[in-house]
Amino acid sequence: MKRRRRVTYRIIAGGTLWAFADLKQLMAKATPLRSGDVLAGVAASSAEESVAARMCLADVPLKQFLTEALIPYEADDVTRLIMDSHDATAFRPVAHMTVGQFRDWLLTPVASPAVLSALSRGLTPEMVAAVSKLMRNQDLILVARKCRVVTRFRNTIGLAGTMAVRLQPNHPYDDKRGIAASIVDGLLYGCGDAVIGINPASDNIAVLSDLNHMLDEIVHRYDIPTQTCILTHVTSSIGMIERGVPVDLVFQSVAGTQKTNQSFGVTLDVLREGRDAALSLKRGTVGENVMYFETGQGSALSAGGHHGVDQQTCEARAYAVCRAFDPLIVNTVVGFIGPEYLADGKQIVRAGLEDHFCGKLLGVPMGCDICYTNHAEADQDDMDVLLTLLGAAGVNFVIGVPGADDIMLNYQSTSFHDQLYIREVLGLKRAPEFEAWLQRMGLTDAAGQLTHHGLDHPLLTILEAS
Repeated sequence: MKRRRRVTYRIIAGGTLWAFADLKQLMAKATPLRSGDVLAGVAASSAEESVAARMCLADVPLKQFLTEALIPYEADDVTRLIMDSHDATAFRPVAHMTVGQFRDWLLTPVASPAVLSALSRGLTPEMVAAVSKLMRNQDLILVARKCRVVTRFRNTIGLAGTMAVRLQPNHPYDDKRGIAASIVDGLLYGCGDAVIGINPASDNIAVLSDLNHMLDEIVHRYDIPTQTCILTHVTSSIGMIERGVPVDLVFQSVAGTQKTNQSFGVTLDVLREGRDAALSLKRGTVGENVMYFETGQGSALSAGGHHGVDQQTCEARAYAVCRAFDPLIVNTVVGFIGPEYLADGKQIVRAGLEDHFCGKLLGVPMGCDICYTNHAEADQDDMDVLLTLLGAAGVNFVIGVPGADDIMLNYQSTSFHDQLYIREVLGLKRAPEFEAWLQRMGLTDAAGQLTHHGLDHPLLTILEAS
């Protein structure tokens, strides 16, 4: 990595000379207000300082991010991953631009889906985080909508005009009949094309294996073109694979700094081991994207691993980790950590749009768990707003939880009914293979609308077998 002396960033705005000690501080001060940055002591002290920081950031050359690391190269393996994997050839079309010029260019028709796809490996997370700080919500939506990231395992996710749903049938004590009831409910509402994924209450390998066998049995008995996942630690998934358990996707929560990932008990090498283990099973039928990652603004701060970097930039760095392992799906659990990091509905909506934009621009197949905790200043109306905005922005998938209330994780998300609303409003289809299966099963008509069926539908036998 090239070395450069520390740069002090200065600008005169409103008759005041504003100075920022380094790029890390400039980025933090330019971030739209959120409670996590205030808690970390890195937020702008006033609206005036925030505006000045954005004006100053707009004049920073994109190349500067390749020479001034926000977290030292020697101290952080995520920084090394970002710098060592940077594609200089892909970067060349925008290498002459400042952050502000990049923002303006992204909003033009020249920045087409094909152009943005070719550019993605030439961008670093810090570049996309920086440009997002200069954007209004409508800008984040417009650009993200042009970014298409298509992935495959047993179906195809991310095609234009589609939106998938993770069917999340969690249960507070992993009761198989309770989980089965939620799976049936979700399938009858046309959910599950992103993944049928359980957050287990237990970390016991025997329990996890039993749940995995149950999911595998359901998918194969009814020939459902989807994938399953037990959202346990990557090492537990590796352990199940070594025992011959039929694992589809390997899951892990990841973050944007080495220290935070260590707090999750993972390293980049362990993630590689997990991916290799899943690939060795060759369970995909239409593709080999075998990883499922979750992220969320505030995780680095909560783990004491943020290095003074603002939480949105730390989050964007997590997408570089995800990108390195060619995942099937990635989602930001946007309001899950709590109001200490995103205080209210306005901050949650902004964060969700930022995360989706940054991930998509980096070439990551982004979804969103549109959610909040009960002690945040947010409600389901805020989630309706974010769902609508992300649907317009081309989100790859969202979450489907019975009644929007996850009884195991104790937070509020989006329901099976919510995805019907956004499909109707925006005309969004499901993954094509899954859409065809729903029609074969008599669950939807040719237009993708739910059909009426009786208590003798074959899917109800899932309950008998559980």
